[in-house]
Amino acid sequence: MSEEKKIIIDEDWKSQVEAEKAAAKSTKPEESPPADEQAFPTDPPMPPASFTILISTLATEAMMALGQMPHPVTGEVMSRPNQAKYLIDTIGMLKEKTAGNVTAEETSGVEELLHSLRMAYVSMPKPANESNAANS
Repeated sequence: MSEEKKIIIDEDWKSQVEAEKAAAKSTKPEESPPADEQAFPTDPPMPPASFTILISTLATEAMMALGQMPHPVTGEVMSRPNQAKYLIDTIGMLKEKTAGNVTAEETSGVEELLHSLRMAYVSMPKPANESNAANS
């Protein structure tokens, strides 16, 4: 029994690990999307900012406050006269402040929009408590 047992050590795995490390260092890491895209991956791209988009956004809010269209999230149709008046007045203020700095097409569009919103506002049904107070 003078035979010694030979221990065979597999040195090949060490060279394989070193090769994998070198390959990982040589490849460029994948660029991650910007932080805002990571936070909201389903957020659709927005159109470029413009005067027309701003006015139409405010007009859409005003139409919801006038009870002419449902809220996009809740689906509820609610009349909020104070909010509607505020939004209509805001559009009017923007029209005045931007006079001379917008195109004729934008000016006429805002004027038509304001006319429509104001007509819708004055034709809103009055709340029951206001109509009773007017009759007293």
